[in-house]
Amino acid sequence: MLPILFRCDDYWVIDKPAGMSFHSESEEMGVMRSLSASYPEQTFYPVHRLDKMTSGLLIVACHAKAAAEFGRMFEKHEVEKRYLALSNRKPRKKQGMIAGGMSPSRRGQWKLTKDGENMAVTQFFSSFYQGVRVFIVRPLTGKTHQIRVALKSIGSPILGDDRYGGESSDRGYLHAYRLQFDWHGEDKVYVCKPNTGALFSPDLGDFVTAQFDESLLKWPSKK
Repeated sequence: MLPILFRCDDYWVIDKPAGMSFHSESEEMGVMRSLSASYPEQTFYPVHRLDKMTSGLLIVACHAKAAAEFGRMFEKHEVEKRYLALSNRKPRKKQGMIAGGMSPSRRGQWKLTKDGENMAVTQFFSSFYQGVRVFIVRPLTGKTHQIRVALKSIGSPILGDDRYGGESSDRGYLHAYRLQFDWHGEDKVYVCKPNTGALFSPDLGDFVTAQFDESLLKWPSKK
């Protein structure tokens, strides 16, 4: 059964496990099917997705009206998202912005290009902790594999992300860490520390809380 972090009449927030697909694959039960099996009395509507290797915060709507509202909010980038990622390779820059066009490449990969089509914009800060580079990432767009491609482009592919050149590990070290949005006039903030993976230790979680305090991070303006 999936961990449920919050629930109300409009939506639920779950902690998606790493390695679980959003939709079912052959005999493997995905997120939506698992929810429906565990809570058959409730109808769920997808509003955004996480890659199979990515763990962490995921919203599902409980009725069509809420799904439409979230769809509009995600389309207009009104949901603030933060991700944690680990790499064992030194980035060409330790913080800043990564922007470029997303273009299909070989074997289901994507690559960054210098043209402006299908633009992806990613902001990040990073710090070194016990042999790995820890990234806090703010995607300003919502493109497929955006964070994975962005970090590869600066020389720091995510640990465990074999598709994009990351060193093999016990999991793909990308985690949806924080969500913030306005819901009917209320400021909603959800934070979920990673809890699986040898390198996502409780000590690292404490380091992230101290090092990447949202109130202290000076994110560049979206404009």
